[in-house]
Amino acid sequence: MEGSVLDAYDYIIVGAGSAGCVIAGNLAAAGNSKILVLEAGPRDRSPWIHLPIGYGKTYYNPAVNWMYETEPQSGLAGRKIYQPRGKVVGGSSSINAMVYSRGQAADYDGWAALGNRGWAWPDVLRLYRRMEDHDLGASAWHGAGGPLHITDTSKAVHPLTDLFIKAGLEAGLPFNPDLNGETTEGVGTYQITTRGGLRESAAGAYLKPALKTGRVRLETEALVTRVLFDGRRAIGVECRQHGQLKTFHAGAEIILCGGAINSPQILQLSGIGPGSLLAEHAIEVVADRSAVGRHFQDHLCYDHVYISKLPSLNDDLLPLSGKIRVALAYLFGRRGPLSLSVNQGGGFYRSRAGLDRPDIQLYFSPLSYEKAQPRVRALMKPDPFSGFSTSVSPCRPLSRGYVAIRSPDPAAAPKIEPNYLSAPEDVETLLTGAHFLCGLAETPTFKTLVDRELKPGGDRHSDAALIDDIRQRAYSVFHPSGTCRMGLDPADCVVDPALRVHGVAGLRVADASIFPTVPSGNTGAPAMMVGEKASELILGR
Repeated sequence: MEGSVLDAYDYIIVGAGSAGCVIAGNLAAAGNSKILVLEAGPRDRSPWIHLPIGYGKTYYNPAVNWMYETEPQSGLAGRKIYQPRGKVVGGSSSINAMVYSRGQAADYDGWAALGNRGWAWPDVLRLYRRMEDHDLGASAWHGAGGPLHITDTSKAVHPLTDLFIKAGLEAGLPFNPDLNGETTEGVGTYQITTRGGLRESAAGAYLKPALKTGRVRLETEALVTRVLFDGRRAIGVECRQHGQLKTFHAGAEIILCGGAINSPQILQLSGIGPGSLLAEHAIEVVADRSAVGRHFQDHLCYDHVYISKLPSLNDDLLPLSGKIRVALAYLFGRRGPLSLSVNQGGGFYRSRAGLDRPDIQLYFSPLSYEKAQPRVRALMKPDPFSGFSTSVSPCRPLSRGYVAIRSPDPAAAPKIEPNYLSAPEDVETLLTGAHFLCGLAETPTFKTLVDRELKPGGDRHSDAALIDDIRQRAYSVFHPSGTCRMGLDPADCVVDPALRVHGVAGLRVADASIFPTVPSGNTGAPAMMVGEKASELILGR
């Protein structure tokens, strides 16, 4: 159908995800701007979104999830690697595992050292503290009273998580009671983004209060097809909603918050990207920018799975009696396993001597679902035995990939080529992590706890066997980033330190795609921090 021109706005935010919701909330709180938020997915009405452990149900649900896949990965035995992304109000903050991890101070100091002034650790720590309403209270490291509630799970985790921490101490790691404190190093319990036993998404923390001001209009199921330009100035967007092609105009700015896959896709569809790629798809070039879609980074994860001699979460979530017990605990107190993530324990450590900071992240899950059907994360239907897993995830991978449109059709999934394990150093780091997991299983506590090693199997601990197992089983922990990287050089970066797209006016990108390097931890919190920073930049503060 012919496009229809609708109301004009001051700001148009494309994507109601982790950063977009934050920006909408802050712009609405700051004054009388007229703000439009466009989201390709539906409202976040599904109860599985708000029940913390319900993310197992949204993991493969196309109603709220883009359900992307990478190209076959030669470094991972030719496998296509799953890349879930939130396609719903709240974005990936509505479907992720809720772990709140800000990264390491040196990550951000590294960003600043690349010329990104205003992004050093003291700068971003101020933003983190401002957005937090932390269970641990206000301190030099945390904020209280902010929009986003952070839950300390240390007194609520499964008993096996405490045994994992004990084993970590026996393996030589220090205990860290606050993995977002002065240092991330050590082993402890993860903090999560929940409030009163319910998921606290970016939408719940920022967007829903903003909608009550009357300054924000939210349009859902609105797939943005391209940004519109007058010369080289962004003046509006075109979107497809319920079979109609609609046009919205922005008087001040357009802010892309689609994430590391969708933001470069929209830029390329709009004529900003590698000239040869745009020509291939007969897209008129607005700005020939070879960096758009490049520098893709992501964290891989690799786990060892065990049968336990002691009860695990499997025993709570599989039998009917266990389901009734945990359901009652949740209904009458918003507590118990249903109020938590399954990533309960973990931490960060240095894989070898001589490193100045941790380079591997640990995860512990007191649950296993090895017998689940493919393409299902059956958290409520785990294995019919007591099981758990330990995992390692290198913090700062060197492998780089790209995202590129396959078609001028905005509904067509782009090509995602991460090039996992293309850097030999990434293979070596994962191998050292695999050996650490083997050693962890040999600690006195785990030797008492483990009945049998299911994967990789006790006879597969040689370097060659472990590398083969890594290639067969390693997977993404869904931290795509870097594809609209921030920096001073337009030849190698997409946005400047103020998040303005190089070569055009009136257009910014604010999401995980702008990370110059992926932070050393989970990316949900850093993406929201980018929303806080973008808000200040847009408002001129």
